[in-house]
Amino acid sequence: MSDYLKIKVSIADRVYPLTIKREEEEQIRSAAKTIDGILKKYGEGYAVRDKQDLLAMCALQLASRLEKNTGLELVDGDKISQRLSAMEKVLANAIK
Repeated sequence: MSDYLKIKVSIADRVYPLTIKREEEEQIRSAAKTIDGILKKYGEGYAVRDKQDLLAMCALQLASRLEKNTGLELVDGDKISQRLSAMEKVLANAIK
């Protein structure tokens, strides 16, 4: 069985054929849906005739979100390590 899947996603009323890893399908479809949602919001909020302008605004918004989240530690490794150590001590004492 192939690890890759051919799908089509629609962004800004255009269909894009993609070959992706099977495990990425949900993420890719969700990303396309997010982009279309942002485009719709901008299209309704601004008098923009050219979809290229909407796509540029969308790209800027998404890149801005990425920049904001870059470098953020989503998981506190020190805190997890401390908790695991505490649990290890509890378990070691329980089996003595």
